[in-house]
Amino acid sequence: MRLVFAGTPDTALPSLRALLDSPRHEVAAVVTRPDAQSGRGRKMHPSPVAQLAEESGIEVLKPAKAADPEFLDRLRAIGPDCCPVVAYGALLPQAALDIPAQGWINLHFSVLPAWRGAAPVQHAVLRGDDVTGASTFRIVKELDAGPVFGVLTEQIRPDDTSGALLARLAEAGAGLLLATLDGVEDGTLEARPQPADGVSLAPKISVEDARIDWTAPAMRVDRLVRACTPAPGAWAEFRGQRVKIGPVRLAPDAGKLAPGEIAATPKVVLVGTGSHPVELGEVQPQGKRQMTAAEWGRGVRFSDGETLV
Repeated sequence: MRLVFAGTPDTALPSLRALLDSPRHEVAAVVTRPDAQSGRGRKMHPSPVAQLAEESGIEVLKPAKAADPEFLDRLRAIGPDCCPVVAYGALLPQAALDIPAQGWINLHFSVLPAWRGAAPVQHAVLRGDDVTGASTFRIVKELDAGPVFGVLTEQIRPDDTSGALLARLAEAGAGLLLATLDGVEDGTLEARPQPADGVSLAPKISVEDARIDWTAPAMRVDRLVRACTPAPGAWAEFRGQRVKIGPVRLAPDAGKLAPGEIAATPKVVLVGTGSHPVELGEVQPQGKRQMTAAEWGRGVRFSDGETLV
């Protein structure tokens, strides 16, 4: 099939590579978000998908909005049979959805209808799900509600961050997306409506959502930190400044501490929660590099009774 691939971040790269390597499909162009500022210099950079496409000699479309007439005209001129999508990051108007004969087929990182929305992996970790997965479905106007072609499942490990889990799903999902497109092309695969029951929503997790509530039980703190790693990054305040907190370790045998209270040795930094303490792993003080909690503790020299809030 003649394809136009839509995607933006690193998460989309395994799928794009799989399609580029497929002898059955031609990637005629990619659609991605416009260049954005990144890095210390805040310079404008193309998305990871744009970079891979340019390296592969493929046309790159970067519409500010997918409803832009110029973009829609160019998409019609390219004439894709189907448009596979992985983490594109923008809404698609009906005018765009109507162009390819086989529609737009999205690879979504949950077992639909669970966790429809922008942050399915983060919410699966935050909720404490044992299993998640990926689904391919035909995009319709309603958010992540289209009929499903295929599903895979993936165990969520006790120490999984959203970043680690998403990386595994991106690799496995690339195979699912390729198999879906193969089945659509040869007519052996039919999309089936999603169940009406079991719908849950996964909106984007904001920076404010990522603030740690130390009065919550230790398990809840652990899940929040892992769900927000690497983005947007869990955090708390210490001496009036923000500190990013990496994955923690549950410490049920440690002595009782009040929520947010810090107890440190030269090698370990413990913080109290609503149940038992947690041991901090990596931290990043405001304006500084990431470091171990022990390094941080040696630098700040905690006073008795100091807290993270």
